[in-house]
Amino acid sequence: MQSNSKIYIAGHRGMVGSAMHRKLIKEGFTNIVVRASAELDLTNQQAVADFFASEKPEYVFLAAAKVGGIVANNTYRADFIYQNLMIESNIIHQCYLNEVKKMMFFGSSCIYPKLAPQPLKEESLLTGLLEPTNEPYAIAKIAGIKLCESYHDQYDCNFISVMPTNLYGYGDNYHPQHSHVLPALIRRIHEAKESNAATIEVWGTGTPLREFLFVDDLADACFLLMQTYNEKQFVNVGCGEDLSIKELVELIKNIVGFDGEIKFDSSKPDGTPRKLMDVSKVKSLGWSPKINLEQGIKLAYEDFLKGHFRNS
Repeated sequence: MQSNSKIYIAGHRGMVGSAMHRKLIKEGFTNIVVRASAELDLTNQQAVADFFASEKPEYVFLAAAKVGGIVANNTYRADFIYQNLMIESNIIHQCYLNEVKKMMFFGSSCIYPKLAPQPLKEESLLTGLLEPTNEPYAIAKIAGIKLCESYHDQYDCNFISVMPTNLYGYGDNYHPQHSHVLPALIRRIHEAKESNAATIEVWGTGTPLREFLFVDDLADACFLLMQTYNEKQFVNVGCGEDLSIKELVELIKNIVGFDGEIKFDSSKPDGTPRKLMDVSKVKSLGWSPKINLEQGIKLAYEDFLKGHFRNS
């Protein structure tokens, strides 16, 4: 990519897309194309075709997706599979038809089998059953990976995929029902502090292990991959370290300054027991994360307090 290359970021208002947007601007890129969902419905095949025909982007970051936490994934199963399949199918096909030089697709660590060996290696894809609560979303993301691989094989398209671990940071979604675990905990613990609550209840046992990456670290990795990586095999991006949900709760509790008691509701689902990425491939290319979890949560909490977040 050159600084004046025409680059389209699909999903520029989301957490990942906005981080990618910030990174490109920081690196001096001046020809970035974006469209809000009200301007361009990415599930509409004709609308996407018309957009590509008129704009002719040279490079594309496909960060647009319908996303949510365990409750949203399990409740809106049809929406998650349909909308994500439509978005990625429309954009990837138009990248091929309009001879886009390179395209990056953003997947998710939930593509891996529920009981895959840890840490999760890229080769573990499709080796076992998925976690039932987010299976529709995972299947849509796997389809996106396979679309990229298939266009690579049949048409020699330079379409690459990245699989981020659990992300958090600037512009996250803090909706009470539809957010992921880390932002959901920030909001709930903050509200408990504000209301002087004596206790707060957290779903599950607190024992599942999770890995978290600040979204601007992901953007750094993806910028490097877009410049240097051209293989069909998708690439994991994470920090390579995990902690239990209980440890995460205690960390957030300390940062927010909540003095009450945490109670775990073991009648509620835990999800996958562990989800740690093997990130040896991306680290071998010269990338490593810069923001540790404590620093990142402090930055995210400051952003939350300023109101710079989504609530949808």
